[in-house]
Amino acid sequence: MKKQQIKDIKQNPIEEFCEIYEAFIERAGADKLLDYLKKSDFCTAPASTRFHLAEESGLIKHSINVYKRLVSLVEKEYGEDWENVYSHETVALVSLLHDACKIGTYKVDYRNVKDSTGAWVKEPFYKVEEDLPYGHGEKSVYIVSGFIRLSREEAMAINWHMGGFDERAKSFALSSAMAKYPLAVMLHTADFLATYLDEKSIEGK
Repeated sequence: MKKQQIKDIKQNPIEEFCEIYEAFIERAGADKLLDYLKKSDFCTAPASTRFHLAEESGLIKHSINVYKRLVSLVEKEYGEDWENVYSHETVALVSLLHDACKIGTYKVDYRNVKDSTGAWVKEPFYKVEEDLPYGHGEKSVYIVSGFIRLSREEAMAINWHMGGFDERAKSFALSSAMAKYPLAVMLHTADFLATYLDEKSIEGK
């Protein structure tokens, strides 16, 4: 399947995600990882509690948005032959899976609010209830690496995709990773553009 065809897929986000994933991610263990994602709440979880795509399946929609942004960025940076620099598998892998860390993180709870008539009603909302408090980008690397082998640059890109928003950003490791691995810079940028432009984030993550 050609990359331009992937951009034009019009279907529900779970089907779109799986179609992109299966078209490009083929390394050993990829099938087991996809099965794990489907059995987890990855397909139904929000992307955040209230900031961007705080809705059912928001996480998988965000992952697709980041994929499309990253493809656009690497095309602009390296031209039509960008796959001579990064394989489409690498681009799909880091973008679709950068937020695997959010699996099992958001729970639905209820709070009492007044409706338009002044009556009290229970309103659902998402809250963070971390099952595996391993961090953010590093947790995604941990989860993905349990199924497939990542290259060093793929791991660095996923690990540091939050850029300056990462709680570890005060260390020199972030700037060093960005300097050494262009993919980390572009994945962070794709995530940033998807969050603030495509998804109209009100505050961030």
